[in-house]
Amino acid sequence: MQFDFSGQEPIYLQVANQIEEGIFTGAFKEETQVPSTTEMSREFHINPATVLKGMNILVTEKLVEKRRGLGMFVKKGAYQLILEKRQSAFFEDYVKKIVSEAKNLKLSEVELIKLIQRGFKTNGD
Repeated sequence: MQFDFSGQEPIYLQVANQIEEGIFTGAFKEETQVPSTTEMSREFHINPATVLKGMNILVTEKLVEKRRGLGMFVKKGAYQLILEKRQSAFFEDYVKKIVSEAKNLKLSEVELIKLIQRGFKTNGD
């Protein structure tokens, strides 16, 4: 994990976002423990209350759970929740804008789909 102490984004949000990213990429598997508040605050020189505030965001989003006396663990189904959240954001941030611009360019739905298919072919992933 890396934190930008001079950036615009608050550190507690960076904590939440980086743990979420770790869950999404598989660095933190479901039902496994995430680093403790104490570990993170010591390793990255962050106030424990700041780390806890970030962790509590993940608890609220039902991505991690507190297990009394054991720490924080990734909840079963957390990956799917993140995937759905990101797909929804993708739709809101990109798809709506693409469709709007396609309409401005007088492209039909079929023409837009062909352009998207062409994009998939040219990226070759």
